[in-house]
Amino acid sequence: MHEISGRWRLGLFLSLTTAILWGILPIALKGLLQYMDVNTITWYRFLIAAVFLGGYLLVTKRLPSLSSLKNKRIMVLMTLTIVGLLANYIMYMMGLELTSPESTQVMIQIAPMLLLIGGVCVFKESFNTKQKVGLLTFFLGLLLFFNQRFEQLLNFHGDYALGLFFIILAAILWAIYALAQKQLLKHFASEEIMILIYLSGTLVFLPSSVPSLVLELDTIGWLLLIFCGANTLVAYGAFAEALEHWEASRVSATLAVTPLLTLMFMQLTNYILPEAIAIEPLNTLSIIGAVILVIGSSVTALSKNRNKPAN
Repeated sequence: MHEISGRWRLGLFLSLTTAILWGILPIALKGLLQYMDVNTITWYRFLIAAVFLGGYLLVTKRLPSLSSLKNKRIMVLMTLTIVGLLANYIMYMMGLELTSPESTQVMIQIAPMLLLIGGVCVFKESFNTKQKVGLLTFFLGLLLFFNQRFEQLLNFHGDYALGLFFIILAAILWAIYALAQKQLLKHFASEEIMILIYLSGTLVFLPSSVPSLVLELDTIGWLLLIFCGANTLVAYGAFAEALEHWEASRVSATLAVTPLLTLMFMQLTNYILPEAIAIEPLNTLSIIGAVILVIGSSVTALSKNRNKPAN
């Protein structure tokens, strides 16, 4: 079983870094969808991350050894990690194309909550009363946020409902990836796992992508593409490293602040570039729901188990 380092402050910092980057990401991806299709964007994200991380590992002579993959258990874990994240990427993009950055980022928060539950079930991590209350509060906030969409979602009507269905699938796949990756950290460094994922994604999505679309990008398109690629590298690198130092349940709960950050960044984007990206219509209950969601995640992240010393 993988053991964390206990450096919880570093784990918290890395988790918050990931949350900020993921808060901006759906806005940038939504803008990039005006230039490229889902598969091409996904391919370029993996390609950019693979080139930069692969170059760094090559220079520092830290490329992963694949000898451990002869072990069937490790091979299964690596397969789950790679397939889980690749499928998550494409499902997320398909969902984002049909919905808004705000709703996408709120619904995808099911993923870290599934990771929280998985951390308790698989890794026997602590899950005290305060964390349970925080989890219930989180789901209450989720319901309030989508209060204007109940009829559409219950009847599974229209592109919006289909988009959220894709996001739910993406969340499940992400939780599978994260749980498998945490086990792999016993055998591979986080950057070794990520380079194998990035290289696999580059190969898998190449046949269905159209790389030549990059020639049609204007300045904004190029900036969005570079940012999305860099975001992939830095955000997932920070997340993978956070799991080295902090419990999976606490990392996942900290990441649940991401939708509130997306709401803030979307308002800022709409102020600077009006009508560039359609914003989610929010009423008072939706805003209250977003705040409650963050409170729930914060309670879950910050509560300590009295039976165990805090890290």
